[in-house]
Amino acid sequence: MLQAVADGLKLIVKEVSIPSRANRVIFIAAPILIIVISLTVFAALPISTYTNVNFINSYVDILILFAISSFGVYGVILAGWSSNSKYSFLGSLRSAAQMISYEVFFSLIILVILLLTKSSNFVDIVINQYNTV
Repeated sequence: MLQAVADGLKLIVKEVSIPSRANRVIFIAAPILIIVISLTVFAALPISTYTNVNFINSYVDILILFAISSFGVYGVILAGWSSNSKYSFLGSLRSAAQMISYEVFFSLIILVILLLTKSSNFVDIVINQYNTV
């Protein structure tokens, strides 16, 4: 769970090197966008099932998770596009294509969980896992 925090700390501590032809605003905003999106995904995860303390508790928690996490692709594309180099832009498009292909398999795995629990609410999924163990 601390991987996003560790990546953010590494990003802050690293030396900033901005290419001379880069669009500075977008070049700096792209990693910030990725960090904000990756940390926003944690809002959909249940904190406690018994006290009902959750940031987002709805019947479409899985769809919210997919919607928020899919915006990370835009940050990767913006990072490659803002450097104003065709090679970094092509590399970012390749990375975005990989992210999208991983999301397809991730959604198929989540589909199995939805079929077994018959619910798309994270609290119901956690309660169902607790009852089956």
